[in-house]
Amino acid sequence: MNFRIIPRLDIKGPNLVKGIHFEGLRVLGKPEDFAQHYYENGADELFFQDAVASLYDRNSLHEIISKTSSQIFIPLCVGGGLRSVDDIREVLRAGADKVAINTEAIKRPELIREASTTFGSSTIVVSIEAIRTGDGTWEALVEYGRETTGVDVLKWAKQAEELGAGELMVTSIDQEGTGKGYDLELTRAIATSVSIPVIAGGGCGSPADAINVITDGKADAISMASALHYKTLGTLMEKSKSHDYAQEGNIEFLKNGRGFTQVTPCTIREIQNSLIEQGLPCSLKGHHE
Repeated sequence: MNFRIIPRLDIKGPNLVKGIHFEGLRVLGKPEDFAQHYYENGADELFFQDAVASLYDRNSLHEIISKTSSQIFIPLCVGGGLRSVDDIREVLRAGADKVAINTEAIKRPELIREASTTFGSSTIVVSIEAIRTGDGTWEALVEYGRETTGVDVLKWAKQAEELGAGELMVTSIDQEGTGKGYDLELTRAIATSVSIPVIAGGGCGSPADAINVITDGKADAISMASALHYKTLGTLMEKSKSHDYAQEGNIEFLKNGRGFTQVTPCTIREIQNSLIEQGLPCSLKGHHE
């Protein structure tokens, strides 16, 4: 089994954004540019999340996904605002290969069964946004980390598997955007309690963090954003003088080094090489880095 590297692209309107703990979202650029770069440089899949879908009860990524899927030939997973089998069908028709559901799945768990029965379990990813509680457990959040639920994460992970989820995307809200590493205890607790693949998200700041969440956290795949985005932003700024990323207006924190001191910007290939050095198999599809 190859361990997968899955760049996460959080989208607000037409822009790729990034925050810390899913808050303070800053514009980084055009998601299409980043997606193309990751595809060319070895990503196994791409995960697109509509960061504001829950505010409007809809997923607005159809145009971006349609454009991306015509040029990128690796699996695309789309999440945010998917409330029904019909919503899922629309996103799949737009070009997605998988969908990630969270808010509505917790409100109405039967959606997982309905969706996996209709489209196949390999198409259905249940996204779990987890935050630590005072008693050492984790609570599942919804609405892009904005709302608490009282739902125990470990119990929910097992229930999601029983209902037909093909994979779990587990994101630590505590670690997300910090670059301080994944929540290894969280990832390991879930990965050892279910038999379906677990994608670890939230906190990756270096290739070493990727190694740790696979070896110690028992993850089957890694989702990451900041470390890849910050490296890619510099590359895109160099490559494309026609698109002046400085005009985005709020990337000053990147140019002056503030705001991500825990993150070591890196490429997919650097992560792949680090995994291979540790005897952890991964695909080497990239050819440009």
